[in-house]
Amino acid sequence: MRVVLDTNVVIDLLHFADPQTRALRAAIDGGALQCFTDRPCLDELRRVAAYPQLALAATAQEALIDAYCRLATACDGDADGDGDEADRLPRCRDADDQKFLRLAARCRAELLITRDRQLLRLAGGRRAPLPFAIVTSTAASALIAGGPAMPPSGQPDTGVRRRRH
Repeated sequence: MRVVLDTNVVIDLLHFADPQTRALRAAIDGGALQCFTDRPCLDELRRVAAYPQLALAATAQEALIDAYCRLATACDGDADGDGDEADRLPRCRDADDQKFLRLAARCRAELLITRDRQLLRLAGGRRAPLPFAIVTSTAASALIAGGPAMPPSGQPDTGVRRRRH
């Protein structure tokens, strides 16, 4: 299965070894998941790895980047920003998150795995479905483990519950 991991999921996976990402790591290591990244996503990972909250020394930051580069396949786009396919994608409120949508479309990912609520909101309620599902790491782990089949919408459960008013 082809996947794109957003920066927070990469940090959870490689720095925090978050239990929510254990199944993902096992699937990556076992070859069931193929991760993709590109230069803009790696640039963001470098920037986030340097955040003081993570308290990573420069050598630890580089080790994290190197570890991710070993897990992920580069899928860099053209200089024009991916052409028509990028134009058909929804616009994310946070322009910094648009790169993950473009990468997922460009590398023909089946899943974009994220914790970002704005990205997760794009998963549901669309007339024209995205060419990939946007899910949490928990939902992705369930899918990988042979969890519930995709509902008629073509989008798996994102793992986010919406409040009813």
